[in-house]
Amino acid sequence: MSSNYRIALISIDSAKAPRLAWNSMRTAFAALLLVLLVTLPLALSACGGEDKSEAATVATEKDFNRGNFSDSTKIDNKWSPLVPGTQYIYEGRSNRGHGRRNHRVVFTVTDLTKKIDGVQSVVLWDQDINAGELLEGELALFAQDDDGNLWNMGEFPAEFDENGKFEGAPDTWVSGLDRARAGILMRGNPETGTPSYHQGLAPKIGFQDVAKEVKTGEHNCVPTDCYDDVLVTDETNPPEPDDGHQLKYYAPGVGNIRAAPGMGGKEKEVLVLVAVNKLTPQKLAEARSEALALEKRAYGTDTPWARTPPARY
Repeated sequence: MSSNYRIALISIDSAKAPRLAWNSMRTAFAALLLVLLVTLPLALSACGGEDKSEAATVATEKDFNRGNFSDSTKIDNKWSPLVPGTQYIYEGRSNRGHGRRNHRVVFTVTDLTKKIDGVQSVVLWDQDINAGELLEGELALFAQDDDGNLWNMGEFPAEFDENGKFEGAPDTWVSGLDRARAGILMRGNPETGTPSYHQGLAPKIGFQDVAKEVKTGEHNCVPTDCYDDVLVTDETNPPEPDDGHQLKYYAPGVGNIRAAPGMGGKEKEVLVLVAVNKLTPQKLAEARSEALALEKRAYGTDTPWARTPPARY
């Protein structure tokens, strides 16, 4: 090989060297990026990151976050869907101080909403009828967060005497007022073996209801149907141990189908779902009117509800 040829070859190799080095670096960088993309989610999870299904499973009242309610009035929780215009009717027996008498509850999801503690909430109208007499007419507020958890935002339980005269609503509470805080009515992905959770906290009136998932995969029959994969929760109010425990049964896609007495308590309420009605536009308008009339009554009381913005249609 001539010296001139060797010199030319060396010159060509020297010219390629920077390009070859850059290609090697680019290949190494791509490999490193791939490794990071694969391992970073695992690392975040190990450091306390969690996906939405995990957040829904273990959420407690401490996880209330006003910024996590982007579509709060769309309540499609698997275990407690609340569609406006749906009416649930329950029948059973309970002891309200006069022995175990016939008990009927009519639970209507209205098309009203109300902003509570920074969260737009759905208004529900609840009629509690004992031995044919309306003993309680309640407005309740619910909202669903972005993880699918259903939150209890407040209640106005109006009490009536046996002649239908309004007596007051001493057990009213509203999240964000008088140190009351929202609680979870139903997790988005409930599982047994997870911590219990408060369904609301209102220290001024001693409301601290606690619930815990105790059974899954149950089969349960009520007048409306027989259901599989039923979830059972145990509810109690620790400050009032004499109230005992209540078991509630939830069917997927339906909601609460049964309430039964647990340990202790005197009321021993038993309720079963006897009908699920889809209200006509006229019937829904009538329910809306009744709920607004009850809210008007609430504004005449000294309860925290009187300090809330009005419900809107």
